[in-house]
Amino acid sequence: MSRVGLAMVATVGLFAAAHAAPAPSGPDWRPLDPENGLVIETTKGRIIVEMAPEAAPRHVAQIKALARQKLYDGLTFFRVIDWFMAQTGDPKNTGDGGSSLPNLKAEFTFRRSATTAFVPVAAPMGLEEGLLGSLPVVSQTSVLMNLNPLHQVSAWGTYCPGVAGMARDDDQDSANSQFFLMRQAYPSLDKRYTVWGRVVAGLDAARAIKTGEPVQDPDRMLTVRVLADLPEAERPKVYVMDARGPAFKRLLAKTRKKRGADFSVCDLELPVSVR
Repeated sequence: MSRVGLAMVATVGLFAAAHAAPAPSGPDWRPLDPENGLVIETTKGRIIVEMAPEAAPRHVAQIKALARQKLYDGLTFFRVIDWFMAQTGDPKNTGDGGSSLPNLKAEFTFRRSATTAFVPVAAPMGLEEGLLGSLPVVSQTSVLMNLNPLHQVSAWGTYCPGVAGMARDDDQDSANSQFFLMRQAYPSLDKRYTVWGRVVAGLDAARAIKTGEPVQDPDRMLTVRVLADLPEAERPKVYVMDARGPAFKRLLAKTRKKRGADFSVCDLELPVSVR
């Protein structure tokens, strides 16, 4: 994605539970870490992103810093392509701007070891697909861990629906403040644009954002806050199905059976409860 020309598509189909229902508990659910939750209030509704510092620590740190500066408040979704993505985060609202913070070195891949909380779900063409929290990830096979002294393999976030990526220009180390949210899947972006998180609630809102290149009378981000920074009384309590639990194993088996040979990690829709 370029600042001036970003083009792409994805979803985490997460379903909000009624506020009257009891909070999820047990091995099938995990609370969203408030330090890694990003709450984006938009003119189309609330979007909650689970950030992934394991995959892109520098980019997550910059997103948090800019949210805490309130730089994102009021910015438009200036470039939105249906069945692709919604781009925002430019103080100029044109695709040509950025923040006063330094540009970031690309984090297209990260290193995975046997202790990484990666849950494999498929093994296509000698690779492994799985989840790191809610983030869909593709990785070199674990077998290769035995072939290098660090016992690590290369892994990367894959552009499924709902994945959050950083926009940049032609220089791969030029990401700054602009980002995009995938409305559908677009794996050709893998290892070309840094992945820093995934929508866990509000994908319907992201898909409802008005389209255009540029957008006429565009939708906006009203406020963007790190979940931990919201007052306790106003902070949504977010619970995501834990990919390490038995309920996920049943969901995985059901989805694999339904999709057959076409199954991929992008087919998995993690249930979510927002209270």
